[in-house]
Amino acid sequence: MRVPTRLATLTLLLTLAAMPSAAPQNPAPARGADPVDARLQALKRQAIAEVDAMQALTQQMIDQVFSFGELGFQEIETSRYLTGVLRKNGFTVTEGVAGIPTAWFASWGAGKPVIALGSDIDGLPQTNQKPGIPWHEPLVEGAPGHGEGHNSGVPMNITAALAVKRLMEREKIGGTIIVWPGVAEELVAAKAFYVRDGLFKDVDVVLFSHVASSMGVSWGAAAGNGLVSIEYAFKGQSAHSAGVPWRGRSALDAVELMNAGWNFRREHLRLQQRSHYVITDGGDQPNVVPSTASVWYYFRETEYPRIKEMWDIGNRMADAAAMMTDTTVTSRVLGAAWPQHFNKVVAETAHANIKAVGMPKWDDADQALARAVQRELKQAERGLESEVGRLGEPVRDEDNRGGGSDDIGDVSWVVPTITLRYPANIPGAIGHHWSSGIAMATPIAHKGCAAGAKVHALTMLDLLLTPALVKQAWEYYASVQTKDQQYTPLVRPEDRPATFLNTKIMAEYREKMKPFYFDSSRYKTYLEQLGVPYPPPVKPTGR
Repeated sequence: MRVPTRLATLTLLLTLAAMPSAAPQNPAPARGADPVDARLQALKRQAIAEVDAMQALTQQMIDQVFSFGELGFQEIETSRYLTGVLRKNGFTVTEGVAGIPTAWFASWGAGKPVIALGSDIDGLPQTNQKPGIPWHEPLVEGAPGHGEGHNSGVPMNITAALAVKRLMEREKIGGTIIVWPGVAEELVAAKAFYVRDGLFKDVDVVLFSHVASSMGVSWGAAAGNGLVSIEYAFKGQSAHSAGVPWRGRSALDAVELMNAGWNFRREHLRLQQRSHYVITDGGDQPNVVPSTASVWYYFRETEYPRIKEMWDIGNRMADAAAMMTDTTVTSRVLGAAWPQHFNKVVAETAHANIKAVGMPKWDDADQALARAVQRELKQAERGLESEVGRLGEPVRDEDNRGGGSDDIGDVSWVVPTITLRYPANIPGAIGHHWSSGIAMATPIAHKGCAAGAKVHALTMLDLLLTPALVKQAWEYYASVQTKDQQYTPLVRPEDRPATFLNTKIMAEYREKMKPFYFDSSRYKTYLEQLGVPYPPPVKPTGR
C-alpha cells in the first residue's frame, strides 16, 4: 500500500497548527490567547499522527470486509470481524440490538458527550468484482459484493475512534465513543428500528459517513428522497390451470393488476417521486393457479406527508386488486427512511476540519486506475478529485428532484447528525454496480479512508473539548430543524426487522466466496493475495 509522503503529512500538520478551533458560532480567541485552544490544536496534530500510524490496520480492515461481500441482514462474518477488532481495543460490544442478529453497538469511555460513529456494512447482489481490475471480472460469477463501497465506512470509523480513544486515555478526557453499523442499508431496513428501540436516546451527536469520490458535508434538508418499503401478499385459491381454472382465484392476477394500476398512476405523481417493485412470489408452476403471490414496493418522496400519501395510494390499489380477483391481501413494512436533515453546527465544524485535512495525495497508479475505469465505462477520463467540496446548504423542496434514500434520515431526526462523504471511490463509477467495487480494496480506498478518519477524529476532539458546540447543535435541532416538523415513524409498532431477507442468496454463494476471503496472516493486502498488479493491468484484447 502506498502511504502519503512525509512532506504531505508535514504540510497537513502545519495547516492544522494555523487553523482556529472549528466552532462556527463561537469562534476561539486569537492564537496564543487561549490555552484551551492551544491544547485542542496540539491534540489535533497528535490525532493525525495516530491515524497515520494505523494505516496498516485501516487497510487490513477495509480489505477484509471487502472480501466477505455479505448482503444485508446476513453480515455475519463482517460483524464478527469488526466487533473482534473493537473488543481487542477495549470496547464493550452489545450484539443483536433492535432484534437484528448482525447489528451491534460498541462503546468505550464514560460520561458526556456521547459521540456515535456510524456507517453501513452491507453489500449488493450480483456486484462481485475483483478489486483493481478496471473491467468486469468477478471472483465468483453472480455473487454479491461491495458494489457501493460499504466495506470501508466502519473501518474508517474504527480508525478515528481508536485515534481519539488513545488521546482521551492519555489526556484523561471525559466522554463516550460509540461505533455502530448500518445493517441492511441497501434494504433501508434497520436504522428506523434502531431509533424505535431507543438506541440513540443518550447520544449527543452522530457522525455518520458514506463512501464517495469526493470529500464533503452538508447541513439542512438533503437532496434525494425518503421512502417506505412495503410487501403486499395476496392469498387466493389453487386449481388446475387447464382442467378447472374457474375453480381457482389467482393471487398472481391480483399482483399484476396492482402493478398495472400503479404504472398508470405514475403519470399523475410528482416528478420527485420514485417508485419501483419486484415480484417476490409469483406462484409455483404454470399448471397450478397461484394461491399466493407477493409484490415488494419502494414508495419514495421528498417529505414525510408525501411518502405517506403514496403509501395510502398503494394500499388502496392493493385492496382494489384483491376485490377484482376475489383474493385477500395483507401487507408488512420491510423498511423505511425519513428524508434526511443534517445539523448546521456539526456540519460547519466538520467542514473546517475537511479543509484542514484536504484530499489524499493521489499518485500516478491511483490516477491510472481511475482513468482506466472511466474509459471502460465510457466516461470522461478525468481521474480522481483533487479538491474538497464546499459546505453543502439546504435543498429547497421545489429544487429537490428526488433520487436515492438512506435510513440515516431517521437517525437525523432524533439526534444532531451529519454525513461525511469521504473520497474512497472513483468519479463516474456506477452506483449499485460492479464498477463501484473496483477501487474498494485498493490504495484509493485506503487513502480516502485515512483522510476521512482524520476528519472524524478532529471533529470528535472539537466536540469533546468545546462543550458549547454540542449545546449549539441541540439548539439548532430544537429551534430550526424540529420547530415545524416532528418525527413520526414510518415503521409501525407491529413491524419487525425483515431479517429473513437475503438468506437464500447467501446460502447459495457463501461457500463459493469463502476461498476468496482475505488472509491477512499471509498477505499484506488483498491485491497481493489475488495477484493483481498496481497500477492496473491493460485490458486483454477481445474482452
